[in-house]
Amino acid sequence: MPVAEAVAYGAASVVNAISTGKGAALGVDLWTRAEVKLTQNAGNVTANIRSEPGEATDLVTAVVRKVLERYGRSRRFGAHVETRSNIPIARGMKSSSAAANAVALATTAALGEKIRDREVLEDSVEGALEAGVTVTGAFDDASASYYGGLVVTDNKRRRILRRERVPNYCVLFHIPPRKSYTAKANILEFRKLAQIAELAHGLALGRHYWEALTLNGLAHSVVLGWEPKVAIAAMSGGAVAAGLSGKGPATVAIVKKHRASDVRRAMSMFEGRIVEARINNRKARVIASDS
Repeated sequence: MPVAEAVAYGAASVVNAISTGKGAALGVDLWTRAEVKLTQNAGNVTANIRSEPGEATDLVTAVVRKVLERYGRSRRFGAHVETRSNIPIARGMKSSSAAANAVALATTAALGEKIRDREVLEDSVEGALEAGVTVTGAFDDASASYYGGLVVTDNKRRRILRRERVPNYCVLFHIPPRKSYTAKANILEFRKLAQIAELAHGLALGRHYWEALTLNGLAHSVVLGWEPKVAIAAMSGGAVAAGLSGKGPATVAIVKKHRASDVRRAMSMFEGRIVEARINNRKARVIASDS
């Protein structure tokens, strides 16, 4: 039976879209790989998350079904999916978007269909909504994961308002021990941030990305109850921008390479671990396919 493998990348929040439906995100070079093998067991989709076996597979299976439905193959094929990733799950580092994109790409390739970026993103976002891992559909996160670089979006209309490559800064994530799942987020808390998020979105549209990230990230830290001092310490250490990524708990810092050790040292004063990445400007892609 046909099998295909694809890779998609992680991202960090620049503007959280939950309160206004408008967001922005930045691609990073953390990755998720998905291998999809079609089966003759029509309608039956199974999955294994190798990097975190205890995590639910609802997102993965929902995305596969969306792709099968798009091409009218759900009554002919089932599938088995294997994923592996170096993106920590439920930390605000866009693990769901990366997984959904990689699975949508691999399933499309396994079916032998032409890769159309917009359709892959639609299946990724719809699968995420169906699985309940996102509030807005996370079109901003999905787009940054898929295309790389910086994207500014209208999530409600699923439109990319600005997209461009970004210089290759170092990206440091401070990750506290506790996970935070979007499905459990208190939407009322996010609505308190609507005016600030609107301002941050305007800054991002005007290409003031780092100011947008810092404003958005610090405000969300305070309202959602995560430690804003991590971002403040990162800025004091020399980061060009820092703040909460997504709903947290990870704090992201954008750093010039020669200041990375200073910022890492400042963020390491707080409980948790540091994950280092780089800005990613590459598109998600199919790695192998025998369809």
